[in-house]
Amino acid sequence: MRFRSLASGSSGNATLVQGRAADGQAPFYALIDCGLPLRQLRAQLQTCALTPEDLHAIFVTHEHADHVGPCFDLARRLHIPIWSSYGTWLGAGRPDCDGMWQCARDGQTITWGRMQALPFTVPHDAREPLQLRISQEGLDIALLTDLGHITPHVLTHARDCQALLLEFNHEPDLLAASRYPPFLKRRIAGPQGHLANATAAQLLSQVLHSGLQHVVAAHLSQQNNRPEHALRWMQQAIGTHPIALHIATQEAGCDWINPTS
Repeated sequence: MRFRSLASGSSGNATLVQGRAADGQAPFYALIDCGLPLRQLRAQLQTCALTPEDLHAIFVTHEHADHVGPCFDLARRLHIPIWSSYGTWLGAGRPDCDGMWQCARDGQTITWGRMQALPFTVPHDAREPLQLRISQEGLDIALLTDLGHITPHVLTHARDCQALLLEFNHEPDLLAASRYPPFLKRRIAGPQGHLANATAAQLLSQVLHSGLQHVVAAHLSQQNNRPEHALRWMQQAIGTHPIALHIATQEAGCDWINPTS
């Protein structure tokens, strides 16, 4: 099992996870969010030698535009099974998916080939946001963005993974000095908003263990953060642990992350 970010940031998010199909031989591709125009998604998938027609599953974490994008339309047109919470489906306008939509619930495992995807709730200002822990044959990854604070429930699902894709959204000083209107600053920094670098580093330090191999800093604000700030906070959190650190960018995401069991 491996994964890569195709794009990450306030202008659009998409993550591709590759596991094994049920036969154990063929690949199985799951797309987590697609807040990108379809043309851009095609271009990003082409860098992986794939097309949207190669996708086997889509999961939508919540209904905000930078995550949902054309997901439901793509599922309907290409007959790809798509999962989201009921609240996300409502928030997206009750889209007609031609029978492809399936309701995802906190704590109820979804089977994708030989992968097991476990949705879990997070504190964010959407109707019913979910993030994912995905497992296959002794490997575990957690995809964890768009949350305003750390909860015990979040920590439970982020522990004992070989890889994390974790939100490092903003530096409070940069956010405070930005041209964002006051209401937006309060929303981003609030308990249902996005993780500041220091809070993300705190989360990382709380789930740190000897088996953690990769951490990807994701959903960096282009206006209120810098890759070097996120990297500094990650390095501070991991100390001397030999963990590979990565930054997912808005333009290119990041390359394939290949954890081992």
